[in-house]
Amino acid sequence: MRRNTGCQPLDHQLSRRSFLAGSALAGTVAGAGQAIPALAGEQIEQKHKQVLQVFLQGGVSQLESWDPKPGTKYGGPFGAIPTSVPGVHISELLPETARQMHHLSIVRSVNIKINDHGQGRMFMEKGRRAGDYPYVGSVAAKYLGPEDSQLPKFITISTRGLRDQSAAFLGARYSQLKLSGAKAPDNLTLPKGIDNSAEQRRQQLRLAMNDRFASGRRKAEIEAYNASFEQAQRMVKRRDVFVAEPSATDLERYGRHEFAKNCVLARTLLEEGVTCVKVSHHGYDTHAENFNFHLEQLGEFDRPFATLLNDLANRGMLEHTLVMVYSEFGRTPKINVRYGRDHWGTAWSVALGGCGIVPGAVVGKTNAEGTAVADREVDAGHLFHTYFSALGLDTAADHDVPGRSIPIGDPAADPIKELLA
Repeated sequence: MRRNTGCQPLDHQLSRRSFLAGSALAGTVAGAGQAIPALAGEQIEQKHKQVLQVFLQGGVSQLESWDPKPGTKYGGPFGAIPTSVPGVHISELLPETARQMHHLSIVRSVNIKINDHGQGRMFMEKGRRAGDYPYVGSVAAKYLGPEDSQLPKFITISTRGLRDQSAAFLGARYSQLKLSGAKAPDNLTLPKGIDNSAEQRRQQLRLAMNDRFASGRRKAEIEAYNASFEQAQRMVKRRDVFVAEPSATDLERYGRHEFAKNCVLARTLLEEGVTCVKVSHHGYDTHAENFNFHLEQLGEFDRPFATLLNDLANRGMLEHTLVMVYSEFGRTPKINVRYGRDHWGTAWSVALGGCGIVPGAVVGKTNAEGTAVADREVDAGHLFHTYFSALGLDTAADHDVPGRSIPIGDPAADPIKELLA
């Protein structure tokens, strides 16, 4: 049984490549346009703050993950197990994560008041219910990433067709680059018959034509095109990052399935200095057979995620890397006639850890049956402030957008101070 699909209708009855190597890539890439120094290991040691987003797409059930309620009316068949944090229990479907719980904290009182995939995802990414605002990853890329970054500052690893304009008014150079799994993007090599000398001449021609093209056109559009080309060129030079195969040891430790390899790549990208890496695990939209699908999906998620978290801790990277595990919403406590749980934005959970986050904490709670938040209700606006407060960014300040006053975080929300180290 596999669960890698989104909602089905039934569920809701309820330039050209010859001009520049990588031009196809450039069409989807945007990143910084500065000179590129070699990235040394010593630089990584001193690093800038980074973010690891682990997105459980479709809406993971809080009752089968971070807020189990065994033996209750809606608790389902799975038990709760102790974790490495005394007194904190999570679902028995996450035994490996339970052993790493001392690196994480849980928020069990999220209420976004949204039950729609798209709206819920936008709120969780932007920290605003509506409007053209940048995603967490793009904000991190803008304010936390070094201007001389050799790789894109915001990279998403996903095997599904989610395509978002993530940067909003921050501009294309802070947009996400999407990788379709642990494999190199297309067109990272020069076309046949083009050597380095010919490539240099092609670039000189392109730059000359750029100047001509730019006259009389909007500056923002030109910057977006240039940023894409320049980022593509840098990625061609760092092709090695994307084509390297996981070691036999890592495959043994993480697993050999797709999500496991994506987690190995996420670790590599963070080690290479990418500011924000988002890795998605799909298949939690369980309107039917919720328990069988969560048994399968969390069984696939648990070991790679726990191994990644442990690796980041052992390498000292959690000191400067914020880890967030989230969905667009949770799932209903009530079990429907198809043994499924439906969309539920009312009372659900996320997990955070790493840079600036108090480890081992549990904030908020739901009532006995999980049908409502009983204490410390928060939403995606509060979480957005919390992420960046933990990373040392003043979310009450305005975005760096000339001529406009746009607060980085929603002024109507504030950080979850109990979580801040």
